[in-house]
Parts: sequence; C-alpha cells; structure tokens
Amino acid sequence: MKILVTGYTGQLGFDVVKEGLDRGLDMIGVGSRDLDVKDEKAVNDYVNEIKPNAIIHCAAYTAVDKAEDDKENCWKVNVDGTSYLAKAAKKINAKFMYISTDYVFDGKGDIPFTEANTPNPIGYYGLTKYEGEKIVESLLTDWFIVRISWVFGINGNNFVKTMLRLAETRNELNIVGDQFGSPTYTHDLSKLLLNMIQTSKYGIYHVSNEGFCSWAEFAKEIFQQSGKRIKVNTINTEEYPTRAVRPKNSRMSQQKLIENGFSPLPKWQDAVKRYLRELKEVKE
Repeated sequence: MKILVTGYTGQLGFDVVKEGLDRGLDMIGVGSRDLDVKDEKAVNDYVNEIKPNAIIHCAAYTAVDKAEDDKENCWKVNVDGTSYLAKAAKKINAKFMYISTDYVFDGKGDIPFTEANTPNPIGYYGLTKYEGEKIVESLLTDWFIVRISWVFGINGNNFVKTMLRLAETRNELNIVGDQFGSPTYTHDLSKLLLNMIQTSKYGIYHVSNEGFCSWAEFAKEIFQQSGKRIKVNTINTEEYPTRAVRPKNSRMSQQKLIENGFSPLPKWQDAVKRYLRELKEVKE
C-alpha cells in the first residue's frame, strides 16, 4: 500500500511515516518545503504523479493563538489545502484521512463529546479545522476524520518538552487546572491510524490515549515520572489569559472506536512513561 503523509516535519506525520516504514509499507512523507498545500496546481500535480492508495493529511496550521490574527494564512492551510488534497484524492480514488482536533467543540459541560455531537468551535483555529471536516465529508466517500487532542511526540514541540525545559530553571510553576482532556502520544496514535487506513470502516473517530486529566495533573505526572521536584500550583483559565479561547472540556468519547473493532490506545500515564524513555534514548 502506498501512503502519502502530509505534515511529515510535524509530530504526528513523522511518527506515521516511521511506523509505516517499520511495517514495510510504501510511505511518502512531505513537509511544507516539499509540497505547499496552499498551491492547488502543485497539490494536484504531485498527487497525480505518485498516485498513492491513501492520503493521511496531518499538515495543519496549529498555532492556536497566532491564528486569531493570521486568519488568512490559517484558512489557506487548513481549509483550502484540505480541499485541494481531497479533490486530488478523489481523482485517483485514494482513501483520505483528515486529522482534526478537539478544538472543533465549544468545551461546555463535563461530559465527553461523541462523534454524534455537533461541533461548535470557539476559536478561529477550531473553526478552520471544522470547515476542513465539512469539505472532506462533502467531496469524498472513502474518508476518515480523526479528532485528536493534546498531542506529544518525538519530533517537534509539545507540553511535555515545555514542562521538562521549564523544570531546568524553575522549582515552581502555575498550570491551568480547569481545562480537561486526554494527552495523545503520536507513537501510539500512528499505529492505530495505519491500522484504520487499511480498512473500509470509514467515518468520524475520536482518538487519544485512555483517561482524562487537567493540564495541571498532566504536568504533575510528567514531573513525578521524570523525578523532578517541581511544585505545581493549579490556577484557573482566567488567571492565564491567551489570545485564543481554549475549550475547558476537551474530553472525547472513544466508544465508536471500540464499536468498530479498533483497540483503544493505552492509558495516558503509560504513554508518558514510554515517551520519557524515548526522549532519553534520543539524547543518548
């Protein structure tokens, strides 16, 4: 199976390509320097030339705060780029997997969102990702939309790396404790995505590591497992203002995943443990 992966220079795209190569699949990973998804002709020509059996679209404009002021560029990448890739996939009858986000929801309440819940994004980034979802659904028949949250992987920046870096110079940190969700390790996620793309169980899925926590609880677990004595002060969202509004409830139900015969990812605490080990191995 030949699989084209966009966003190869990011956390998820990198691990998807790595996992696919380990499985002996024909993987082609492209970053923005290899293929500008905002260029319709370039996308069409490239996809038509390599003719993949499937496209896993990980590339996205993900600078959540910056997106509020850089709306044009964010739209071009997340909406136009997705449209161009979906149209190119349709021409060659390739399966299409669009990686979306918990930010398509408004974060109200404390019940996990299901795939049947209607998105209602409260920030511009989330809006563009939802618009991308609608394009995929309207243009294609063989599609997967996979909503993920709180991603961390070996290639790129993330919350775990930030916490470890801050721990080098600080002994006390203020971390938001009233936003809840599920951390997602790209190493685990990439395995499931590749299992999924090789089936015909199309539709929308929520995927993250098992269990829920707040950002403060996530930080405490990182410090505890890495043996760092850092005091974590739990604060409210209002005490840490950001340009973009974050959903307070990013919990997502993974029942559909289980109903369709896919194994849920390991618990997030276990994922953190294995990720810290991976980081250590890379340093050595």
